[in-house]
Amino acid sequence: MRTYRYFLLLFWVGQPYPTLSTPLSKRTSGFPAKKRALELSGNSKNELNRSKRSWMWNQFFLLEEYTGSDYQYVGKLHSDQDRGDGSLKYILSGDGAGDLFIINENTGDIQATKRLDREEKPVYILRAQAINRRTGRPVEPESEFIIKIHDINDNEPIFTKEVYSATVPEMSDVGTFVVQVTATDADDPTYGNSAKVVYSILQGQPYFSVESETGIIKTALLNMDRENREQYQVVIQAKDMGGQMGGLSGTTTVNITLTDVNDNPPRFPQSTYQFRTPESSPLGTPIGRIKASDADVGENAEIEYSITDGEGLDMFDVITDQETQEGIITVKKLLDFEKKKVYTLKVEAPNPHVEQRFLYLGPFKDSATVRIVVEDVDEPPVFSKLAYILQIREDAQINTTIGSVTAQDPDAARNPVKYSVDRHTDMDRIFNIDSGNGSIFTSKLLDRETLLWHNITVIATEINNPKQSSRVPLYIKVLDVNDNAPEFAEFYETFVCEKAKADQLIQTLHAVDKDDPYSGHQFSFSLAPEAASGSNFTIQDNKDNTAGILTRKNGYNRHEMSTYLLPVVISDNDYPVQSSTGTVTVRVCACDHHGNMQSCHAEALIHPTGLSTGALVAILLCIVILLVTVVLFAALRRQRKKEPLIISKEDIRDNIVSYNDEGGGEEDTQAFDIGTLRNPEAIEDNKLRRDIVPETLFLPRRTPTARDNTDVRDFINQRLKENDTDPTAPPYDSLATYAYEGTGSVADSLSSLESVTTDGDQDYDYLSDWGPRFKKLADMYGGVDSDKDS
Repeated sequence: MRTYRYFLLLFWVGQPYPTLSTPLSKRTSGFPAKKRALELSGNSKNELNRSKRSWMWNQFFLLEEYTGSDYQYVGKLHSDQDRGDGSLKYILSGDGAGDLFIINENTGDIQATKRLDREEKPVYILRAQAINRRTGRPVEPESEFIIKIHDINDNEPIFTKEVYSATVPEMSDVGTFVVQVTATDADDPTYGNSAKVVYSILQGQPYFSVESETGIIKTALLNMDRENREQYQVVIQAKDMGGQMGGLSGTTTVNITLTDVNDNPPRFPQSTYQFRTPESSPLGTPIGRIKASDADVGENAEIEYSITDGEGLDMFDVITDQETQEGIITVKKLLDFEKKKVYTLKVEAPNPHVEQRFLYLGPFKDSATVRIVVEDVDEPPVFSKLAYILQIREDAQINTTIGSVTAQDPDAARNPVKYSVDRHTDMDRIFNIDSGNGSIFTSKLLDRETLLWHNITVIATEINNPKQSSRVPLYIKVLDVNDNAPEFAEFYETFVCEKAKADQLIQTLHAVDKDDPYSGHQFSFSLAPEAASGSNFTIQDNKDNTAGILTRKNGYNRHEMSTYLLPVVISDNDYPVQSSTGTVTVRVCACDHHGNMQSCHAEALIHPTGLSTGALVAILLCIVILLVTVVLFAALRRQRKKEPLIISKEDIRDNIVSYNDEGGGEEDTQAFDIGTLRNPEAIEDNKLRRDIVPETLFLPRRTPTARDNTDVRDFINQRLKENDTDPTAPPYDSLATYAYEGTGSVADSLSSLESVTTDGDQDYDYLSDWGPRFKKLADMYGGVDSDKDS
């Protein structure tokens, strides 16, 4: 039984062992010579029970980035079955076999064909086998081995960012953290110092420093001021091999910006400002702008302006423009050049956001003096009051003076003023004004009851400058005068029952007065003197501007007197006294025992058989309804007569149409005149159809006369086409269907056609029982039967 010897694979870890290879400095091809390859073989039987080892191996470590011109030698495969006669063939498979790694199939030498990079692939796993060249069968089992790429320092450190950006507050202490940079090295960190990175600063000193191992950048200078310098560019280097000479390095740039803190107070560029404004400036008018400079930015440069002192503390105001950080001086109250010409203000500009650690630098505010000069302008006249209220009695005569208005020029020139009434507010020209002294007087009579208040506008205009004018409202109240007599509040018409008792109240009276006395209305009621002596009624004054009508006797007779007219005098209590007489109509009526009126007409008792008014109205209404019903019925009957004789094809009525004229045939030339067709004007006027209800009447359309030589067929076709397209031509063609004879009769069918189908003889004696109308028919059929019998 054949036994095999297994291979022992030797790996280099770290530096090659001197017992397995020569030092690297003495190599010519990067590996020991072929004769120095380790041969593992053994034929002694004293060895352990294992198969015979038939391979000899070289070292399987390979340097990366080989720069030689020849292929890089890797190692050699050899089987003890190889007798050197070329009968064996070596085969290599696995990672990169045939591409990166090739084997001499005769000798077993393995070589690398390309430069290898450990950073791309550090380890390659391959398999080797020896086969019989003639039979193709393997003579040794397939063995696996590893080729490890040995690292060299061929990669420089690379930062994670090409450019870093960082910020740090100005005036920070030394050692304040700014930012941390990081660099990586692609070399093997487990082999030597190829991947050991050390950081250093190349640019940015003495302002910043960097920790060599961590890459943390810190401030290195005290009190760096943003206002002096805001941007810094720092260059950091990362070097491998622990920073030793010969190591590779990479750099990055760090842009550092100092952020602002409130370390600068605001300052006015000048201590005094002066502005000018006209005295006519309206409220809120901006006069000027002031600005305090602050070297800080953002909210640290915000300023809140305020007026802290000065003569114009209550005349002016200052607001802050949030965009420009300027203080805007505005008018707070109306100015008057004649009262004060110059104002002095003290404006203060503090920072609202202050940091306590910088208070030692001084107060974070500044102040300035603002001088405002008021300029004189030509102003319109000014009235002594904002509005005038005047009063006048309504009985005032024309040209009565009511009062006056006063206006004057506020300027130093004191130009004269003239007055006028705005006629748009006094369209009826009831009032007028003296243009020189402003006196208001009436130009028409007044009536308080028509209009209580008159609202007009007075205009004051400078004589030297008519453009300067002003207006003032004038309210005139018309005072009341007792010039209207009281009168009834409504028309009074009441009744009294025939069985009324004496002193019975039948009506309460109310009065109104258009006047409006100061002490209120006080009316008195009484009967007119001419009716007071013999009146059947009395007036009772209730002293509350009302009065009651009372009966003066027991019982009234409507047949003697059906209506009483009671004159009542109404007087007021003002000066001069005004009175009027009103008439109250009292009817005598028949009442029930509850006092409810039943009838007030005397004729109802004089003519007991007569009809009341309500009954007469009801009778008249019935007559009108009857007349309307008759008219509608007649209209419907007339409408039915105009309906078509043939309503529809569903009509079940029997209609008999008689055709008595058969014409003279084709030989009859007198029955039809072709000339009538040729000359349409000879046709009679269109006649309306009698079998339909006419809707709209159209005038007959005149057609041109045909020529004498026109063919009759063409002529008729032409006329037929014209009538078919004529909207005024009525449809003379009608279709009537008679398909129903009714529900039948006691005589059944009288048709002689049906008698043919009868097999036997029929008895017509019953026709004699139908009456005289069927006597002749009974004689005809009865005679036939008698003939048959004979």
